[in-house]
Amino acid sequence: MSTKTYTLSNGKHIPWIGFGTGTAFYGQDASGPVKQAIANGFTHLDGAQSYDNEESIGAAIKASGKQRLDLFITTKLSPNFTLAPGESLKASLEGSLKKIGTDYVDLFLVHSPLAFRKDGTLPALWVAMEGLVKDGLARSIGVSNFKVEDLEAVLAEASIPPAVNQIELHPYVWRSAKSIYDLCKAKGITVASYNGLSPLTKGKGGPLDGILEDIAGRLSKDYGKTVTTGQVLQKWLIQKEVIVITTTSKAERIHEYLDAINVPDLTSDEIAKIEENGVKVLKRVYMKNAFAEGE
Repeated sequence: MSTKTYTLSNGKHIPWIGFGTGTAFYGQDASGPVKQAIANGFTHLDGAQSYDNEESIGAAIKASGKQRLDLFITTKLSPNFTLAPGESLKASLEGSLKKIGTDYVDLFLVHSPLAFRKDGTLPALWVAMEGLVKDGLARSIGVSNFKVEDLEAVLAEASIPPAVNQIELHPYVWRSAKSIYDLCKAKGITVASYNGLSPLTKGKGGPLDGILEDIAGRLSKDYGKTVTTGQVLQKWLIQKEVIVITTTSKAERIHEYLDAINVPDLTSDEIAKIEENGVKVLKRVYMKNAFAEGE
């Protein structure tokens, strides 16, 4: 099991891979899969208020017997939250903490910029987010699904810059995501990827199919055991120092995902080939309304 971490802009460390509790486990009791993930080596758990299953994370942690300090817990602010009078960001996070059964989260993200972008309250929201760090309820704060202009709106006012921007990131959104990735790198914001295996799960028949298979074949020879096309995509993210958020209900998949860190590196030519062919199409699965791209 790899213990590789990335160092955030505030000096905190975040594991390179996290177990996601959205998508397949949305609105469901995810305690079994989360418990299995912990038992098989995951220490980074990625949740959200809108997934409606934060209690599952808490139940799995309790059942695992793991110490709180051995885990990295992320949750995200509901996209339905507003800064209306009577709405308290602190109370919202405290509700999540109660469900998870912890005094703090390691990372609290603004799940979507949409509502705040529309009414111009992103800077004010961020000031409130900074208060959560000062109150000790969140060790780090960040954002999710933020475009360049959203990040710029926050950075213009931030005394604590976002530590992370979690976005859908794979070669079939690279055409659009590269400018976001580049800004994050320039500003010291660590990028996290969700839906990183989309070219395999939802993009079959695309220009990357044969390329990923060829690279997996080359890596399998070098590694001495089978390297999957999924691990090739994960390695592409790892070599960009991107956090991988992924999920599965199968123990063998967990082992595959965690082993991606040990797979030999892609060559610069292989990375270029993935990106040159990835940008030929644009296949975003989630949050299309936040990015308003032309296909």
